[in-house]
Amino acid sequence: MSAQDARGPKEQEKYAPLEWRAPSMTSLTLHHDAGDGRLARVTQRDNWGWRARIGLFIVGNEAVPEAEWWAMAPAGVSVHAARVTARAPWAAWRPDKSSVDLADDLLRGATQFAAMRLSTITLGHTSSSVVGGKGWDDAVVKSVSAIVGGKAIITTNGLDTLAALRASNIRRPFLVLPAWFGDDFVKTALGYYAAHGLEPAGGLRYDPGRKWRDLPPGELTRHGMHLEQEVEPLYQQIRAACPAAADGVLIGGTGFRCVAILDALEQDLKRPVVSANQASLWHCLRLSGVHEPIAGYGSLLKL
Repeated sequence: MSAQDARGPKEQEKYAPLEWRAPSMTSLTLHHDAGDGRLARVTQRDNWGWRARIGLFIVGNEAVPEAEWWAMAPAGVSVHAARVTARAPWAAWRPDKSSVDLADDLLRGATQFAAMRLSTITLGHTSSSVVGGKGWDDAVVKSVSAIVGGKAIITTNGLDTLAALRASNIRRPFLVLPAWFGDDFVKTALGYYAAHGLEPAGGLRYDPGRKWRDLPPGELTRHGMHLEQEVEPLYQQIRAACPAAADGVLIGGTGFRCVAILDALEQDLKRPVVSANQASLWHCLRLSGVHEPIAGYGSLLKL
C-alpha cells in the first residue's frame, strides 16, 4: 500500500493534485480535484493586472478617482495611483512655450512608474489640462514619456475626455463642473474645449446645497466638501439644466463623484454622458488593447 493510499478520504482530498486551467477573459483560477469529480476553486481574485496595468496621477487629497476607477475596471486590470500636491497645471510652461517643466511630485511619480512596466499612464487632473491650455497636454505627454520610457503610453485627462467625446459623437457638450471650481474656471474650461474644435452648449457649476453654498469655491475642499459628495442632487441638477441644444453631457473634474448616475442620466436625457474618470479609464483601456464592454457606467464603456 502506498503512502497516499494509507491516507483517509479527508487526507486524500487535502493532498489532491492541482489542475491549472488556461486563462479566461475574466480570471486566472487554480482548481483541485475535490475527490468526487468536482473541481474546487483554490485561488481568489486579487486584482492582478495580467491584462493591463494602468498608472494614475491624482490629486493628493482626493478619494474619488481610485474609488470610481476600481468600481468600473474589468477583471485583470489593475490601477496604481501616484499622488500630486502641486497647483494646476502640474507642469509649468517655459517662457517660450517650447516645453514644460514637471512639478516635483509629477517627476517623482513618473520615475517610480518607470519601474512598474505599466501599459498606460494618465494625468488624472482636469484642471491641469484646462489651465495649461491648448498644446499643454501634448507637451506634458512628451516630458513624462521621456522619463517613463519603455512601452507605456502616456495621456492626460484632457486628451482622454476629447477622445471620449469624439467616440461618443458629441460636438456640443453641456459641461458640468464641481462646486469648488469658480465661475472663471468654468469659462476657461468652456474655452479649452472650444479651442479643440467643439461647440459647448453651456456650462453648469454644481450647487453643493445649503451647508456649503455660502463658502467661496476655493474654501470648499479645505472644509471637506469633496469627501461628503452626494450624487442624487447632481443628477437632479443636470437633468433640469441640460439644454436642448446639447448633444451630450461632459462632467469634468476627476475628484467629482458622479459615475453612479451616468446610466440614469443617459436614460433620462436620451443623450450620451461622459465623465472625467470614466473617460480616462475608457481611453487607457483602449490604449492598452482591452476592449471588453463594461455595463452600468454609461454607453462610452461599451464602445
